[in-house]
Amino acid sequence: MKAGVSLPLAALFSLLLSGCTVGPNYHRPGVPLAPTWKEQPPWREATPQDSLPKGAWWTSFGDTDLDQYEAQALQANQTLEAARDQLLQARAAVRITQAGWFPQAAAGGLAQRAHNSANQPTVSGIPLANATTQNTFTIPFNVRWEADIFGGLRRGVESSAARYQAQAASLENARLLITSELAVDYFNLRESDAEIAVLESAVQYQEKALRLVQNRHDGGIASGLDVAQQETQLNATRTQATLLLQQRAQFEHAIAVLVGLPAPTFTVQVKPLAAAPPVVPAGVPSDVLERRPDVAQAEREMAAQNAQIGVARSAFFPSVGISGSGGFESTGLASLLTASSGFWALGANVTQTLLSGGRRKAQVEFAQAGYDAAVANYRQSVLNSFQEVEDALAGLRILTEAAQTQQKAVEAAQRALQIATDRYTGGLVTYLDVITAEQILLDNQRLAAQILRQRLVTSVGLIKALGGGWDAASLQAVKVKATIQQAVGP
Repeated sequence: MKAGVSLPLAALFSLLLSGCTVGPNYHRPGVPLAPTWKEQPPWREATPQDSLPKGAWWTSFGDTDLDQYEAQALQANQTLEAARDQLLQARAAVRITQAGWFPQAAAGGLAQRAHNSANQPTVSGIPLANATTQNTFTIPFNVRWEADIFGGLRRGVESSAARYQAQAASLENARLLITSELAVDYFNLRESDAEIAVLESAVQYQEKALRLVQNRHDGGIASGLDVAQQETQLNATRTQATLLLQQRAQFEHAIAVLVGLPAPTFTVQVKPLAAAPPVVPAGVPSDVLERRPDVAQAEREMAAQNAQIGVARSAFFPSVGISGSGGFESTGLASLLTASSGFWALGANVTQTLLSGGRRKAQVEFAQAGYDAAVANYRQSVLNSFQEVEDALAGLRILTEAAQTQQKAVEAAQRALQIATDRYTGGLVTYLDVITAEQILLDNQRLAAQILRQRLVTSVGLIKALGGGWDAASLQAVKVKATIQQAVGP
C-alpha cells in the first residue's frame, strides 16, 4: 500500500478507536448542609468506630422475636422479591447497551428452487431462449460494526450503568422500608399486649373491689349505688380490653404479610412490651448523603439523566459504520462449499442527518429538562431526609422526658388509689372517690405503655432516617464489565 494512502487510513482507524464523548461530564451538584443537628441527646454523635449494625439494625433492640420475623421478611417478602427481579432487569439493560460496543454478526442458510420466465428482462436486452428452473443454495455471513466516535454509545452505557446502581439503591431502600415497617408493626402489637395486660390486671383488681363492695352491701354498710358504680367500672374495663384485641389482630395480620405468610396461618404469641429504646448514633447531617439509600438512588438517577444529554447530542454528529458480508452460493449442494462458490464484500458508510424537523434539538431539550428535574428531586430528597432525622431526634428527646414524668404519675396514681380505698373502708369518703382513683391509675398505666411504644417506634424512625447502617460506597461494586464472552455467548 502506498504511504500516501496508508497514512489517512491509519488516522481514520485511530479516530474510530479513540473517538470523543459529547455531552457534559457528571458532577454531583451541591446541596445546603448544616454542621450539626439542632436537637440534643438522648442520641449521640457517631465516631468512626461507632455505627449501627450493618444491615441487621433491628438487633440493637435486643428482641429475639423481632430478629426472627425480620429474617423471615428478608427471605420471603414479595415486595423485596420484586425489587430483586427489577435489579436483575437493570443489570440486563446495561449488558444490552454494552452490546453495541461489539460487532454484530449473523449467519444463515437458504435453499430455493425457482422457475424463471423466458421473457424476463435481461442486461443485454435479449430475451432468454427458454424458461429455466434451477436450485439455489446459499450460506451467507454478515458482520457490521458502528464506531462510537462521538461517544453516544458510551453515554448510553454510562446512563444504564447509573440506573443499575440506582436500582441497587432502590433494593436497599425497599429492604429498609420493609424491615422498619415490620419493626413498627411489631412494637405496636407488643404495645397492645402491654395495654391488654394492664387492663386485665385492672379487671382482677376491680373484681376484688366488687366483691368487697358487695359484701359491704350485704352487711348493710354500703349502698346499691356503690355496687352499681363498681360493676360499671369493671364492665367498661373488660370492654376496653376486648376492643384492643381487634387492634392487636390487625397488627398481627400486617406482620404476616410482611414475612410472606397467609394471615390465617400466622400467630404471634402474647408478650407485653418490654424492650428499651437503643441509643442511636446520629452522626452529622452530611452523613445522610452517604447513608440513605433513597438519597443515593436519587443521586444515581441524576447521573443517568446527565448521561442522556450526551446521548441526545450525539445525534448531531455523523455515524460511521463498517460492514462485511460473505458466504457460499451454488446451484448444487456438491459444489456449495468450494472456493469457486465463495463470495464476499467489505464496505464502510458515513451517515449524517441533515434535516430532522427539530427532533434532535427537542431531544436535547428533553434530556436537559430530565436532568434538571432529577437535580430538583435529589435536593428535595436530601431536604426530606434532614427533616425526618430532626423530627425523630426531637421526638426522642420529648418522649424521653415524657416517659420520666409519666412514671412519676403512675406511682402517684397507685398511692392515690390505695389512699382512696383505705378512706372508703374507714367510711370517710364515698365509693366514687375509689372509682375515680381506679380510672386515673388505669389511664396513666396505659399512657405509660403508649409512650414506651412511641419511643420505640420513633427510634425505628430515626434509624430509618439515618439509612439503617447502609453505606453508599457499596454501590461501587454494582458494575457490569463488558467482555468478549458476553459478545460471543449463546
